[in-house]
This record gives sequence, structure tokens and C-alpha cells, in this order.
Amino acid sequence: MPHLAYVNGRYLPHRHAQVSIDDRASQFADAVYEVTCIANGRPVDHAGHLTRITRSLKELRISGAPSAAVLTVICRELVRRNRITRGIIYIQISRGIAPRAHGFPAASVKPSVIVTARAVAPPSETVAEQGAKVITAEDIRWGRCDIKSTSLLPNVLARQAAVEAKAFETLLYTPEGMVTEASASNAWMVDKDGTILTHPLGHEILGGVTRAAVIKLAKDAGIPVKERAFTLQEALAAREVFLTGTTTFVMPIVQVDDRVIANGAPGTVARTLRARYLAYIAHVTETDAAWNV
Repeated sequence: MPHLAYVNGRYLPHRHAQVSIDDRASQFADAVYEVTCIANGRPVDHAGHLTRITRSLKELRISGAPSAAVLTVICRELVRRNRITRGIIYIQISRGIAPRAHGFPAASVKPSVIVTARAVAPPSETVAEQGAKVITAEDIRWGRCDIKSTSLLPNVLARQAAVEAKAFETLLYTPEGMVTEASASNAWMVDKDGTILTHPLGHEILGGVTRAAVIKLAKDAGIPVKERAFTLQEALAAREVFLTGTTTFVMPIVQVDDRVIANGAPGTVARTLRARYLAYIAHVTETDAAWNV
């Protein structure tokens, strides 16, 4: 059976799924996207991802996109047709196809919609048990990181730096030394008092759907959480550092550049939250209610 994708109203074999060279996603990165984890053949936090893409569309003033209900039908059908039990859904919506011009095209131009679903192995439990290494780099991204746009070149460069350093991720910091997030993950630390710190919501970071779930899981477990910015120096001296993301789950970090964090082993908080998040995934994907929006 061919692997299928959805492009502007049609389910097509992936190798034949194409968009116009005049699509504004390719010309201007004038598009938004979402990635949702699939477990047990159902999505994790589907409603949260659709709420976020709706917000991103609004922030970029892209109108006329399919409703959350229509996107759900498309996503569900792709998961079914491609027989995905563990993997991801990718949704991309651009401003549409029009002759190249920096200004918005006419209101009659419809957004382009691409949806794919593919099998992806979950994050390695071996890596999580041992803890991962990250490197650091100055955050050179644009000023609206809260919008999940396809304009990701700085993120790509940061992730490639991690690949070349044989690291799991790249931790980003401002010229003032404040940690924002990683190239594709939210960043966290645990201070000497056992309180979890993570950058507050704002233009500087993407409001992670997994981030929101982990904050709730931590509070439910009685672990104090503060949404405040922290410095790279604070992170280096922390009891724990960890990352969260759709395909990262909760990943303990045991080394930042050449500095070992604490005793060099995954800490109690990160291990507890990872276990709780895995249990959360199992719970929310038990029934078809996972598709509710």
C-alpha cells in the first residue's frame, strides 16, 4: 500500500504529493505548522495542537484555513490509511499560491494545506536512562518565536551544530545570558530547593503543548513550578536540567557543553516526570476521545 499524504483536498501517494512553486511557504516561509505525536493509533493532545495552529494562523493573519473539525477528519483518515500506530502527524498551512510579491495576495487566494502521517520510533529509553548532552548557542531567531511558523533556518543551524557535536540538542541563550529554549524543545532546570524553572510564555519561546502537560503533571505530583527566565550560569549549577517536546517527551540532560550537571546522572524530578508523561500518553490515547477538539 503506498504511503499517502493530503494536499489541498486530495489524498495522494507521498511521492506524488506536490505544491506549486508559487506557494508562499516555499518563497517566504509564509506558513505555520504543527507536529502531533501518535501513540496507540491516536493523537496526544490533539486539541492543544489545533488550538495552537489556530493561534499561529491568527497571528500571521492567514484566513480561510480548514476548521479544527475538518483538520481532525483529515488527520484521522491519514492515520487510518497509513496504518500508523506510533508516529507523528505533520500539518502545514501556508497563505496560499500567488505570484511572488511581498505583500499579501488577494483575499480570494485560499491557503494551501498539507498533512502527512508517518511512523516514527519513540525517543530512546536508553538515552533517557543515561541522560543526554546538549551544546549551547546564542539565540538568533526572530522576535516572534511564539508563532509556530515554518521560518526555521536558525533552528536548523542550531540543530545541525548539535548533530556535528554528537549532542542531543542545542540550548539557546540571549546576549544577556538568559536561556530561552532549545532548537526544537522547551528547556527546564531544577534549582537547589527542588523548584522547577522554565521560561515564561511570551514572544521569546514557543508555548509547547508538552510543556503545558508537564507543568500540570508536576503540580499534580506536588513539585513546585515557577515560570521565570533563568540564566545559563544558573542552569550549569542546577540540580537538574531537562527538555520537553512532542517527540522528546521529557529528556534528562546531564551535560551542557563541557560541564557535567550535578552528579552526571538523570535526576529524580526528570525521571519522575518522564514516567508520569509516558503514563499520561497511555491514558489519553486509550479511546477515540483522543480525537476530540
